[in-house]
Amino acid sequence: MTISEFQMSNTPIDVKVDMLPVMEHFYTIQGEGHYQGYAAYFIRLGGCDVGCVWCDVKESWDASLHPQLSVDEITSNVLASNTEIAVITGGEPAMHNLSRLTESLKALGSRTHIETSGVYELSGTWDWICFSPKKFKQPHASVYKQANELKVIIYNKSDFAWAEEHASKTSTDCILFLQPEWSKEKEMLPLIIDYIKANPKWKLSLQIHKYMNIP
Repeated sequence: MTISEFQMSNTPIDVKVDMLPVMEHFYTIQGEGHYQGYAAYFIRLGGCDVGCVWCDVKESWDASLHPQLSVDEITSNVLASNTEIAVITGGEPAMHNLSRLTESLKALGSRTHIETSGVYELSGTWDWICFSPKKFKQPHASVYKQANELKVIIYNKSDFAWAEEHASKTSTDCILFLQPEWSKEKEMLPLIIDYIKANPKWKLSLQIHKYMNIP
């Protein structure tokens, strides 16, 4: 399968991989969503074809720019941190087959969390799936019912109706979050607060790591 065929398939290549492009990895505090405030080891994988115009890690998009690390190297770093939570993020991490990585992390006793736009079918075994759909590429239908939390980024007023559209497709126990896009937080946060008060099934997610000036 060529790269272009793979990207059009919305399905990770069915080969368990031992090497992954890692843009960065670090031990920090989870700043967003349901596990906000928890210590967690983040593995940011290179590669993304979603193309969010306001993405704050556009340098992650080209996987070829980032070093290949072995699953053993990645899991060793997680083990050394002594945290229970390993968060796989990107980029778009689901572009890669993550079965081997999650097997290795689970063998260490780690909780496996993924942050994904949902545009690819998920591979691997996950304890927590944070699904954050984007308008720039349609999510894969299979991800909606798998999601533990739906996190919708609010960039303008029309995003509230768009959030409801996606929430209607998730499971009844999926936790629903609205999060202001960072560059428009002062403008969008008051609207989000009013919306949640009127629609209390939603919760507020803030990027508290940016307030704390940590990764």
